Amino acid sequence: MKTIVVAGGAGFIGSHLCERLLKEGNRVICVDNFVTGSKKNVKAFEKNENFNLLEHDITKPLEIDEDINQIYNMASPASPVDFPRIPIEILLTSSLGLKNLADLAVEKKARILQASTSEVYGNPLEHPQKETYFGNVNTIGPRSCYDEGKRFAEALLSAYARKKGLDKRIVRIFNTYGPRMRPNDGRVLPNFINQALEGKPLTVYGDGSQTRSFCFVSDEVDGLIKLMNSDYKFPCNIGNPNEMTIKELAEFVIKTTGSKSKLAFKSLPGDDPAKRKPDISIAKKELGGELKVSLEEGLKETIAFFEGK
Repeated sequence: MKTIVVAGGAGFIGSHLCERLLKEGNRVICVDNFVTGSKKNVKAFEKNENFNLLEHDITKPLEIDEDINQIYNMASPASPVDFPRIPIEILLTSSLGLKNLADLAVEKKARILQASTSEVYGNPLEHPQKETYFGNVNTIGPRSCYDEGKRFAEALLSAYARKKGLDKRIVRIFNTYGPRMRPNDGRVLPNFINQALEGKPLTVYGDGSQTRSFCFVSDEVDGLIKLMNSDYKFPCNIGNPNEMTIKELAEFVIKTTGSKSKLAFKSLPGDDPAKRKPDISIAKKELGGELKVSLEEGLKETIAFFEGK
């Protein structure tokens, strides 16, 4: 049994990670300030004697009076609706918040995994995106609080590793979906599913030719745990390399829900990436395994969650 801290553990991916770690027999300390996380996401674990929920903002120093083996930092609002709403809080979470977790990791001699993002590549000029690509990010744009926050986080952990011997792992997460996403998340799949279920037009920005690659949350969690327990210490993309256009996704959601909704095209938001597809060669080599959940299977499960089934 390991004792594992999951910061942001009541969020979408974080709660699925907590669930998996508990099933594997670990003790899990879930840390969340519930700015975007929800107690509903972890309610099912409350009676598990190996689960401890700690309401705390990681921008304040975190003290834990027991040995810790691993720290997953999943803490940070990650939805476009949050960027104009709480940009300073997002930047502080990825800077001061991560520093506090890194200090805890050094104190406890624990390994830390930072949830970085495909957004560090910005609107990429390289396709698909490899970990060696340095990105094309607008440092003062509407998404910069998240993009630059995550880039800073990677730099901070790397400095801690060089200066203090911190045992770090960095994962660059690409588009992930599944149950427990916020209904008002603002990301494309929750938007499409809600609109389709309500019979409203699906809002497609631009002409819908921009692309994304969607990974089901259980496959993402598999990758996170494998990376944490691997010997690979450099940034690693984890996601689904099967690329599709947003227009194709909208049509697929309509078909899967059986909705009669149509598409409504609107102007493209600023700095919205035109293409997004991970090169997962490193993940395949270092972590092994294959994606298990198809888009059709994952979408049906996600739709059922939004329908309350």
